[in-house]
Amino acid sequence: MGLFDSLFGAKKSKSVLGIDIGSSSLKVVQLRSKGGVAVLETYGELALGPYAGNEVGQATSLPADKIAETLKDLLHEANATTRECGVSIPFSRSLLTLITLPRREDPGEQKTVIDLEARKYIPVPVSEVQLDSFIIPENDPAGNKNPDKVQVLLVAVHNDELKLLETAVKGADLAASFYEIEIFSTIRSVVNEPVKPVMVIDIGAGATKVYVVEHGIVAFSHNITRGGQDVTQAISTGNNLSLAKAEELKKQHGFSATMNGGYGRESIELVFSSIFAEARRVLAQYETAHQKSVSEIILTGGGGVTKELAEYATKTFSIQVSVANPFNRVEAPEFMRPVLTDIGPEFAVAVGLALRKLEELR
Repeated sequence: MGLFDSLFGAKKSKSVLGIDIGSSSLKVVQLRSKGGVAVLETYGELALGPYAGNEVGQATSLPADKIAETLKDLLHEANATTRECGVSIPFSRSLLTLITLPRREDPGEQKTVIDLEARKYIPVPVSEVQLDSFIIPENDPAGNKNPDKVQVLLVAVHNDELKLLETAVKGADLAASFYEIEIFSTIRSVVNEPVKPVMVIDIGAGATKVYVVEHGIVAFSHNITRGGQDVTQAISTGNNLSLAKAEELKKQHGFSATMNGGYGRESIELVFSSIFAEARRVLAQYETAHQKSVSEIILTGGGGVTKELAEYATKTFSIQVSVANPFNRVEAPEFMRPVLTDIGPEFAVAVGLALRKLEELR
C-alpha cells in the first residue's frame, strides 16, 4: 500500500517486526531472513483491556500515548531486538469498495479516471483520507469480461487513524516504513490459493470480518458486529463466571469444555451460530452475484483459536473449513510447532506484516 508508507527514513536491519494493533490486544512477531527463508525470532501478545480498566479479551479504544505504553511493555516482554517494523491499520477504520470504470490503455489516464471517480464513493472529503487503488486482474477463463470496463478496488483510510498510529509508533521509539490494512496482511500469511475464491472469516474481539479473496485481491467484504468478546460474555453470563475465567475457558477448551456438568457448548454456540448464519448469507450473496463457488473457508483472528471451532463450522458450511496457521510460512524449532499452531489465528496479521517487511530487505 504505497500511499501509506511512512516518512521515517530508518536504517534497514536484518530483523524486522510485524505489529498488529488490534481492538483487544497487541501482537508482535519478529522475523529475520536466513538464506531467503523467514525465521521466527520471537513473538508476543499483550491484552489491552487492563490498560483501559477493562477485563482481558474486551475491545478497547486507547489514545496514542496508552498504545505507545503498551507497545513498549510488549516489546520488552517479547525481548524484541529491532525497531524496524510494519504496522496494521484496523479494517473498521478503512473503506474498501469494488467499482467498475471505463478502461483506458494509458496507465496515467487510467489513474486519472480512478482518482476522479473515487470521489463519488468516499463518504467524506477526499482531503480527509489517504486513497489507494488496485486494478483487479482479469483471469476469467470463460472470457466474459467487458473489454471496455475495468474493475478497481478502492481503499481509503482516514487521516486521523494514520495520525493516531504514527503518534503511537513514534512514542514507542519504533520506525515504521509502512502501515497496512489488516486484511492485506492476513491474506499474505494465510491464503495459499492463487486463483479460486477463498472466504476468510476473521473473528476479532468486537466484530467479525468476512471477505472473499480472489487472485490475491479482496473481491467482497462484510463486517459482522459480533465477535470474540460476545462469546466470552455469553460464557460468563450463562455460567456465572468472571469475564477473565470465561475468556480462559473459551481459549483452552472451546466447544469441548465442560465444568461441573454445567458448562457445555450452548454458551459458545449461541454466538457462533449467529455469526456463521450471517457469514452464510454473505457467501450466498457473493456466489450468486459472481456466479462462482468459494473453494474453501479459513478461520482466523482471536476467535479462531476457539477449540473445535473448525469442526463446528464444517457442519455449518458445505465447504472445506480450516484454521489459519500463518507460522507455516516461517522456520521455527519443531518443539514450538504445537504451540504456534494453537495461537496461529491470532498472529495472522502480525506475521503478514513481518513477511512484507522482510521483502523490503531483498
